[in-house]
Amino acid sequence: MQPSAPSYDERLTAPGSWWVIAALLGISGGLVMFPLGNVALLAGLIVAGALAAVGVSSYGSARIRVVAGSLVAGEARIPVTALGAPEVLDAEEARAWRTYKADPRAFMVMRGYVAEAVRIEVTDPADPTPYVYLSTRDPKALVAALEAVRAEARES
Repeated sequence: MQPSAPSYDERLTAPGSWWVIAALLGISGGLVMFPLGNVALLAGLIVAGALAAVGVSSYGSARIRVVAGSLVAGEARIPVTALGAPEVLDAEEARAWRTYKADPRAFMVMRGYVAEAVRIEVTDPADPTPYVYLSTRDPKALVAALEAVRAEARES
């Protein structure tokens, strides 16, 4: 495997029901503009639909990757050597870490519509972040990719 090839790559896309809601918002925008005429109706439909689609798309564009010896989650790029052992969280434990167990200093890529997650302690003493919380649809594959990169780093 090439060092730059991602060993794990996931995009946390919004669920289909959100796209239905975005379409309904577009229709609502058209109906609001209906009293002003057909052109206004069409403009309201297009503008409201486009804005709703952009909102859903941008929220659903979070990406988690393990590439080139690093964990890339959202805006963060963390070397695997600065991370502790990953912990797979089932739906109940993930909800606990999103709510009452959460540390405000933690880095979180969290999506409420994704039930499972992975929690990884940050072991770098210079970093004040206690852990990384990542919502993921396949936590075991993410943990396996992190462990593989960690083993590869130890061999080097």
